[in-house]
Amino acid sequence: MEFLDLPAVISTQGVVRLPGSKSISNRILLLAALAEGVTQVRDLLASDDTARMLDALKALGVPIVQTGNNDYQVQGVGGQFPLRFPVTQADLFLGNAGTALRPLTAVLALMQGHYRLSGVPRMHQRPIGDLVDALRQLGAEITYLGNEGFPPLEINPARIHAGMVTVKGNVSSQFLTGLLLASPLSAPVTGETLTVAVTGELISRPYVELTMALMARFGVQVEHEEWRRFILRGGQRYCSPGEIFVEGDASSASYFLAAGAIGGGPVRVEGVGRGSLQGDVRFAAALEQMGAGITLGDNWIEACAPQSGRLRAIDLDCNHIPDAAMTLAVVALFADGVTVLRNIASWRVKETDRLAAMAKELRKLGATVEEGADFLRITPPPAQPVAHVAIDTYDDHRMAMCFSLASLGTPVRINDPDCVAKTFPDYFEKFAAIARG
Repeated sequence: MEFLDLPAVISTQGVVRLPGSKSISNRILLLAALAEGVTQVRDLLASDDTARMLDALKALGVPIVQTGNNDYQVQGVGGQFPLRFPVTQADLFLGNAGTALRPLTAVLALMQGHYRLSGVPRMHQRPIGDLVDALRQLGAEITYLGNEGFPPLEINPARIHAGMVTVKGNVSSQFLTGLLLASPLSAPVTGETLTVAVTGELISRPYVELTMALMARFGVQVEHEEWRRFILRGGQRYCSPGEIFVEGDASSASYFLAAGAIGGGPVRVEGVGRGSLQGDVRFAAALEQMGAGITLGDNWIEACAPQSGRLRAIDLDCNHIPDAAMTLAVVALFADGVTVLRNIASWRVKETDRLAAMAKELRKLGATVEEGADFLRITPPPAQPVAHVAIDTYDDHRMAMCFSLASLGTPVRINDPDCVAKTFPDYFEKFAAIARG
């Protein structure tokens, strides 16, 4: 579909069952593959990104069987030590899935095989040099096949040793996540340790917390010292928990919660709640700060408009909600005052340069936007957003989903709406179900 025209929405109300979290889905698939034993994975996200991880693991010889709609049985390859994938030579295409390419790079660099990893052209523009530099400190042999510091990559067998590794924390938390997930494969024995030291600011810390929590579910504990040093004590190996469920996607929840806050509501999302492992669940607190009514349950969150009827602008450090903060940029169109979103430099190395893209598309809708190196300052239009604007989505699923919210004020066209297949293939159907024309 080249475009999708969304009519103006008068109000919103309903309940949405969320798809599985992309971040949790791909982490669990990789951990299950590395573990000893069989893991039953329940409620896996069905999307392009998880398909890339599934395809890669199968190509590496991991036995994976689909047992239900979104359920999979993964036979881990960790029964032998040191760990080896059954296939020691493979060319892997990872599309634009950073949650697949970055962790797989770290794991395969320690696997004593010969692998090539590539993706779509945009993936080849997304930096990976900080991760490669860290892996080389462990002895990994990795070659850039294109531009220095970027995929595609070639990995060759190498003599790996545990010890001290440093990695930059200010570009992508996926680099640290990859190192942590791969850390047991550096084979520190009992009495030895592997220490990963972070230099610079650690962005998106909740994603690192998520990684550590899931590693613990598979039997590997990582200690940290004030989120600057991460310590793996030797002798630990991944073991299957038997069965594990994927939470609903908290980033995807943000669109529906925002719709409830802007369009009246109540809108309830099911699949995440107050006990969620995901940092983006804190998006609800940001909406509450803007005046929205928020209620949380164990496995659900509900949002409705402020009693006054109008949201208010906020000035927010968004380091803790890097993906969901994009949704706040569009919510700013409907808030009184100037909204400032800070500490979002990581947007520039995502599926597109999201800082530049968001600024450009918000301006089409009549907003005044100041774009900085790591912030956006958004002044909403004096009346409703400009009608019948065609929003470009840059092959970025989150751009398409964020700007669907503009229809809560005016008719809007979303170009290339199918890009939502990356994480939420039926997003627009779910959005239409809560929209009242």
